[in-house]
Amino acid sequence: MTDPTRVPVVIGVGDLRSGRAGAPADPREPLDLIHEATLAAIADSGADLATRIDTIHAIKTASWNYDDLPGLLAERLGATPEHTSTTPIGGHWPAALLDRIGHDIAAGTSTVALLVGGEAQASATNSYKAGTDPVTLGWTTAPGGPAPISNKDLGSPAMQRAGMIVPTRVYPLFENRLSHDLGHSREKSLDWSATLYAAFSEFAAENPASWNPERRTADDIRTIAGKNRLVTDPYPLMVNAMPFVDQAAAVVVTSLAVAREFGVPDDHLLYVWGGAGATEPSDVLARGDFGRSAALDDALRRTLSASDLRPGDFDIIDAYSCFPVVPKLLIEQLGLPRDTVPSVTGGHSFFGGPLNSYTLHSVVSVAKRLRQDGELALVHGNGGYLTYQHVVVLGCAPHTDGYVGDPEHVLLEPSAPETATDYSGEVQIVTATAEFGRDGNPSIGFLVGLTPDGRRVSGQTDATGAAVLAAGADIVGETVHVTDDGGILTVTRIEHLCPEEYRS
Repeated sequence: MTDPTRVPVVIGVGDLRSGRAGAPADPREPLDLIHEATLAAIADSGADLATRIDTIHAIKTASWNYDDLPGLLAERLGATPEHTSTTPIGGHWPAALLDRIGHDIAAGTSTVALLVGGEAQASATNSYKAGTDPVTLGWTTAPGGPAPISNKDLGSPAMQRAGMIVPTRVYPLFENRLSHDLGHSREKSLDWSATLYAAFSEFAAENPASWNPERRTADDIRTIAGKNRLVTDPYPLMVNAMPFVDQAAAVVVTSLAVAREFGVPDDHLLYVWGGAGATEPSDVLARGDFGRSAALDDALRRTLSASDLRPGDFDIIDAYSCFPVVPKLLIEQLGLPRDTVPSVTGGHSFFGGPLNSYTLHSVVSVAKRLRQDGELALVHGNGGYLTYQHVVVLGCAPHTDGYVGDPEHVLLEPSAPETATDYSGEVQIVTATAEFGRDGNPSIGFLVGLTPDGRRVSGQTDATGAAVLAAGADIVGETVHVTDDGGILTVTRIEHLCPEEYRS
């Protein structure tokens, strides 16, 4: 039998919102929200364990800057942890750190750990709009202010040259290539997104921590009208993540021995089986395939192999969902039916998208669901531009071998073709999208293509080119003429009587 001092279990979870969409509360800084969520998680465990906490890991807060968030939280709790950390930016970190905590408990280097995260982007934004510096409201100055974002966080020099520097521009490129590979038209892609996100909204409506708990139909989501404008093809606003939220979450993980010492009931325990993660090149233009995630493939393969599970064994799958392509890729790469709804949290659009800490809320939601019904869950986290992938398995019973995860990310090599810059000639479109202005017209386009000799061309267009590329998935695979001038592309549609065969 596995040594109970080396078996990691989740014994307490808590999350919350302050205010909600359309009804903001008085401004509260992230530390206050995180502290409240932590107290809720400790109360949920039923154990008086604050003085036993030896590890506190904090997910990076983007809405307010802290030099030492774990230290500030420990001071409020009266805890003296030996191990503390704050992550870099990335939505995969909650899953990755839960896996790391499981590993450390199995290794005997931790016994009681806290994993926390939270954002107050709604409060911060509203305060600044009102001309109020949150510092004057008593927010912590350690050092305070919004967390800085460097040009490196936006994308590589090649991505910046091509204008592919924000998530709303990059994720649609993956969406449109995936749709092409699946044989889906632009309309079919949008239909799947709308159906999927309508189902997410049902879970959000039942979740007390949801920022926007209003139920939405697929027609609501797919109809481009009013506030639901088209942002970047094929994504209307309702399928974009909502980062302007005030939300926080916390999870308490201990060894099974400590849980028993505190008398935590068996039906309250969730066993951390473990998981795996992988990282692709941060430069999306250095990747070979826009219709698949090699990092997700790797993380899933290793997790399923180590845990001796198949995709159909999971009662709950909770996907990261900053944009529809992410849960779609998880469904496709697990080989699940396309009517699968991979969420019990409610998704970034309706539950809310508290930047790096969304997946921590997923762990809370999954834990509550598993206690009621089910045996096994897979929780997924995504970071960067599909750059970082991590999945972790939670079970109502232990794995026969205890913890079986691997928290160390596998680093994948670049796989893109040779780059052609300042090229003029024909290219076959690998993927493309167009960003729309508030007037409803395409304003700037983005293209990745292949030359006849197999080199890659990428760049951005003006409004004229954007009108061509606004066809999204329906134009992928076509041949166009481009002229590249420092990353600015002139795009012209052409007709071929005898199309050449291009490498994909």
